Amino acid sequence: MAGTTKSEPSAAERAIARASEIMRQSTLREVLALASRPGVLSFAVGLPGQSLFPVEGLSRAAAELFATDRQSLQYGIPYPPLKAQIVELMRLRGVTCRPEQVFLTSGSQQGMHLFARLLLVPGGRVMFEDTVYDGMPMAVKRLEPEILAIPTDLNEGIDADAVERHLAAGPAPAFLYLITDGHNPLGVSLDEAKRRRLAALARQHRMPILEDDAYGFLYYEASPAPPLRAHEDEWVFYLGSFSKILAPGLRSGWIVAPEELMPMLAALKHAADLDTPSFSQRMISTFLASGELPGHMARLRAAYGAQRDALLAALDRRLAGAVRWNRPRAGMFVWVELPERIDTAQLVRPAIEEEKVAFSPGAAFAVRGSHHADHCLRLAFAHLTPEEIETGVERLARVIERALG
Repeated sequence: MAGTTKSEPSAAERAIARASEIMRQSTLREVLALASRPGVLSFAVGLPGQSLFPVEGLSRAAAELFATDRQSLQYGIPYPPLKAQIVELMRLRGVTCRPEQVFLTSGSQQGMHLFARLLLVPGGRVMFEDTVYDGMPMAVKRLEPEILAIPTDLNEGIDADAVERHLAAGPAPAFLYLITDGHNPLGVSLDEAKRRRLAALARQHRMPILEDDAYGFLYYEASPAPPLRAHEDEWVFYLGSFSKILAPGLRSGWIVAPEELMPMLAALKHAADLDTPSFSQRMISTFLASGELPGHMARLRAAYGAQRDALLAALDRRLAGAVRWNRPRAGMFVWVELPERIDTAQLVRPAIEEEKVAFSPGAAFAVRGSHHADHCLRLAFAHLTPEEIETGVERLARVIERALG
């Protein structure tokens, strides 16, 4: 019998193989799967506190919609009253905008994806901090961009001098991505002078900055400085989210950007998910109209501030002198640095299997496969009680002490 010759891969097979090579599962997803085992105390994922969801207020809002507004369950355009309410919410952050500059998204991660599609060509250039929220690199990964990695600091944040040097040396990248308050993963917030300088660089070099403000309302000391968007309304594109201040299951966020970009964003979003989550948008709008949000956010800040303090106190009792960490003024994360000889990715499985505690290794947040954060780890505290935090740090300390020898 004559032999058969294997046919060449089809275009679809080649595309799937290439996508499989590029879009590997994120490290944090792998950690999450391990951390979901029964009995594990997990500092690994930035979950809001479930007990703090405004369940009663949202229930009243949902009941009102079911009783009076069946359109909330129908296909629909982005809900105009919610845009007007977001304008008022932005005013609390020191940003002036108009409803025509507000674009509603299915969470801020969708906003990152939309801007990646809008601004970045395949093989183009983007600028990230060298330690960055892993969702943004994932949003651009399929486009295989050249990444300009900017040093960032645990206490000062992004190196604005390095940003300026890159911009002076060549064409501006498609965009710079930043978290200005409660940085994920570092926890750092930028000072006022650096915000003004970055906004000025964006304007001077006509470079968009994607400003992710998921944690700007979650501050625990003095009110933070206004976002970059307050200093530059043409080249700073703001990403907001209801996930951290209401509930992530609502899958609702927003963009504030120049009005002329709205038709293009709408076309990209229509291609991605066709429609808006009408019920979530109308329920959020009804909740905001009730006037309950300010009191709810005050409770969030009090609770999360106490949880942050419990984590810092526990680290001080168990690990002072052995490791280094920061004191975040906002957000949900504490960044911990171990001696450089320790690779925290190698500690994840022993921590879960031997001590039933989980964390995120620093390598998950390093761009371009850099090893500069291999000795670091991120601790998320917002979904744990102070008692769970105390127990979790006891377990984590045993893992770290064994690693230190």
